[in-house]
Order: sequence, then C-alpha cells, then structure tokens
Amino acid sequence: MKKNANTKAAKPVKAKKAKAENQEKNADSLLVATKKDSTNVLAIEPDSLNAPGDLDAGAVDGDSVENDAGMPALPTAEQLGITITAGNVGSATSAPLSATVGDTIHFPVTVSWSVNGSAILVVPTSSANAKGILQLGVSQESSRSVKDGKEMAQITFNYKLVMQDTGNLNIPAMRFEIPTPMGQSLDLRSDSVPIRVDAPFNVMPFIAGGAVGVCVLLAALWRMRKRAHLRAATAAKNAFENALREKMVVLKQRVMVADSREWLLELEGICKEYALHQFGASVCGIAANASDAGMPADKMPAASAVNLDALVADGKLDGWKPLLEEFAHARYGGGKRDSFENKETWKLAMTLMGIKEED
Repeated sequence: MKKNANTKAAKPVKAKKAKAENQEKNADSLLVATKKDSTNVLAIEPDSLNAPGDLDAGAVDGDSVENDAGMPALPTAEQLGITITAGNVGSATSAPLSATVGDTIHFPVTVSWSVNGSAILVVPTSSANAKGILQLGVSQESSRSVKDGKEMAQITFNYKLVMQDTGNLNIPAMRFEIPTPMGQSLDLRSDSVPIRVDAPFNVMPFIAGGAVGVCVLLAALWRMRKRAHLRAATAAKNAFENALREKMVVLKQRVMVADSREWLLELEGICKEYALHQFGASVCGIAANASDAGMPADKMPAASAVNLDALVADGKLDGWKPLLEEFAHARYGGGKRDSFENKETWKLAMTLMGIKEED
C-alpha cells in the first residue's frame, strides 16, 4: 500500500512537467507565417494551437483539458515584432507639435512588422476626434524597407485633422485590430500625442499701430517744420524791426538839423517800407515780380510805390490819417515846420508802427 501511494503521488508531478513542455512548444509554434497574395491577413496555423500532449497529463490535470477544448490566448504585438508609432517619430522633423486655430495638419500613425513571408490586415477602430480636434479624413499607404538586414513592412495611416480650439490639446491614442483565422483579433494602441494650439496671429493691430506711428511721426515733422518756419519768420521780423528802429533813431537825431520837408519825406519812405513788409506787395497795390520774391522789404525797390492813402482807405492802416496829412503837407505845401512838431510826428509814427525806442 505504501508503494502504490508514492506511485500515485508522482503522476501529478509528471503531468505538470509535460504540461509546461507542451505550453512552451505551443508558444514557439503559435504563429506560422504563410505568405498571401494581397489579402493582408495574418495567417496562424490552427494545428499549432492544438498540438497533442501527454494523455496521462491531460487526464490528470484538468487545466490542460480546458486549454485544448477552448480558444488559446493570442500572443502580444511585442511578441510578434509588431510596432506602432504615432507622429513623425525618429525623423528629422520630430519635434513637439504646435499649430494655430484653424490649421489643418496631417498626423501619421505607422504600423511596422518584420515581413518573414507574412502580410497583415490592419483595421483602424477609432477616430482622432477629441476636445478641440476634428478629424476630416484618413488615408493609408503601404511600403517596405530593409533595416539591419531585415525586410520590414509598414502601413501608415495619415489622419487629416483641423484644430478648433486653443490650449494644450492631445491627439488621442489610435486603436487598430489585426484579424486572425481563429476569429480573434490582435489589439494595437498608439500613444496619445500632445499638441500646442495657439490663437492666430492678428496683423491688424500692428498695421493700425504702424499707421498711428506714421501719423504721429508726420505730425511731429510738420510741427517741427512749422516751428522752424515760425522761428525763421520771427527772426526775419526781428531783423526788420531792428533795421527799422535804427533808421528811426537816426531820423530822430537829425530832427533838429535836417530840412523839415526832406525829413518828413524820409519818414514817409520808412513808413512805406513798414507797410510793404506788413501787408505784402499785392495788398499794397504793387505787382511783385520774381526778382522781388523773398527779398527783405527794406531792400525792395518797390517800397516807394506803396500807396499809403489806399491802405488807410481800405482800413489797413488804422489811425494813420494824421500822419499822412503831415506827409501831404511836406510834399505839396512845402512849408517849414518846427523841429518839435516833427518830433511829435516821429513819436506818432513810432507808435503806429509798433516800434519801441531802446532805453
């Protein structure tokens, strides 16, 4: 009895060892790649999933019976050498994604595998729609290449996406299925990829700012030019007034010794120079020619032609009538006048022309 008990206890150990050997054998021969024409179907040999094992082990161990009767578990994509990459990974353009609201981008997802005589049908089962991202369409293309002496095949799905919102968004993980003859499918899943979406660059504020800046610059230039003209006009006016003042001072000094008639006519000439400088040739009734343009009034030969009576009649020289009567008396009357009377006439002329005698 003791010997039989030991013999029965040894059978489960033998059965478990046989089960482990069978599972290892099945895993090595789980996928036998057979080349198809253009069906892109992953071929899995059913017999490799149901390889006969040790009958005693199957009879003793209920788990192996369950595995033989049911569907075996599929290997993972990593075990089959299938990889999936999202975006331009490994290329020269590999960089954090960024876009602008309204931009349309093409986002590639690539499924690669070692050929070894096999072909794969890859079926996308999800979309790239997410918060702020809208999928417009998807296209696919297949290619083959040789890497490290191995022939590699790949299918690239190009998703056409439009950015609808700003912020740090995420292109969702894409899901794919690879059907197998057993009715089961391998599931593949890519990584989620972040993308930065910014607001569109609006050039209008810069254009408006540039226009305002140009206007401000032109206004500043115009103001500077106006000030320069004003300074030049002021300088010319001051120079003329100084020259006129000097003539009046000399005339005052001669009031006691000069002939009163000549003295008054000389004062009249100074007054005509003032009127010409003040109102211009056209107002004074003088047809100015090109040679007179830009000349100081004290050097313009046309000053003697100024009609002071006409300017008084037009209201240009208010208060000048008494002064003009003195000039008319000297021109037509010819009478001699006292020096103190001429001095009073001189003071009146100084006041009417706005000239102040220096202290």
